[in-house]
Amino acid sequence: MEIADLCAALVRIKSENPPGDTRDITEFMREFASGLGLEMKVIRRRGGRYSLVSARPKGKLLFCGHIDCVPALPDGWSIDPYAGIVRGGKVFGRGATDMKGGCAAVLWACREWIETGRELPADLAFVCDEETSGTYGIRTLLARKAIVPCDCIIAEPTPPLSPNVGQKGIARLCCTFRGEPGHGSLYPEKGVSAIMEAYALLDYVKKLHDVSFAPGDPDLCGLIRDSAAILAELLDMPRAHEVLTRVMYNPGKIEGGEKANIVAQQCRLELDLRIPWGCDTGALLEGLRKHAPRGELTVTNLAEPSLTPPDAPLVTTLLREISEVHGRPARPIVQWAASDARYLREEGFPVVEYGPGEIRTLHAIDEYVTVESLEKTSKVYLGMLSRYAGD
Repeated sequence: MEIADLCAALVRIKSENPPGDTRDITEFMREFASGLGLEMKVIRRRGGRYSLVSARPKGKLLFCGHIDCVPALPDGWSIDPYAGIVRGGKVFGRGATDMKGGCAAVLWACREWIETGRELPADLAFVCDEETSGTYGIRTLLARKAIVPCDCIIAEPTPPLSPNVGQKGIARLCCTFRGEPGHGSLYPEKGVSAIMEAYALLDYVKKLHDVSFAPGDPDLCGLIRDSAAILAELLDMPRAHEVLTRVMYNPGKIEGGEKANIVAQQCRLELDLRIPWGCDTGALLEGLRKHAPRGELTVTNLAEPSLTPPDAPLVTTLLREISEVHGRPARPIVQWAASDARYLREEGFPVVEYGPGEIRTLHAIDEYVTVESLEKTSKVYLGMLSRYAGD
């Protein structure tokens, strides 16, 4: 078996979230780890939401990855999203980049290390539920103290020369609006539409998006500026700086009303906001509630922007290892999305994300990871094992 075959095997095991059932992939990975002589423990939550962790954590270095992936509809794909095909130097399928490729690279590095006859100087955690809230995955592991604070590498896909050391914050809201029903032929003279109340809030959010924020720390401002330049080139996104410095928003789901000729009495909106450094989260939520006088806003997930300092030993060590493997200087970045890193940082883990993948295909049709990316990332992980073993 080669590393591409391992990644393809993981892709073939469905672990869509929702529904979030990871029993099959957890068992596959447990058997693989057992074959290496690693003692692992399965953490079980309802609905088949299983995670896999080292049975006796050492608390020196933690490799972490999530084994759930977003669903894939076969429409538009050139292959079956769960075929796990290796072709043309690429592994295709849902989760290949996000992030079964990263999990495969971790396992492969462990295999290479253990075959030298040395004890693994790291803990492993492969978690469910990252694609929703982390409640059944990383947050359960933290609550049960199944992992202990230490330097942590999350194998999320990143640019090959740029580990991610920070993330914007997140606020997910469930907004319920109440209107005053009436005959549709008289609106807007009579009645209050709950649907239009929801749209009024979204109009405010659109205006909020026009405001740029900046942190007070000049070093962080520079890191954001450098990150924007790297990500703009990588993703062909000239406005990457705005993505990092503005409140990004997505009205992911909206439903309401009773009938076309009735002024809507109720409307429900699910809203996802990404919060930049320098934005006061409390003031942000206060402004949203002020502009939703007929709405009840419930926060379902909230996290401030988080950062592992670029001069932290974990970051500087990883940068040196990446530079050695790739033969080019490595630079850290921050990014706009959220991951389990935020929960780990809250519990005292220095965290950096670095993993294989093609970010352009993340959550997209014909998702893939290159074999070269898998191999080089595995070499970086192997180098980190050596450094943490004191070699």
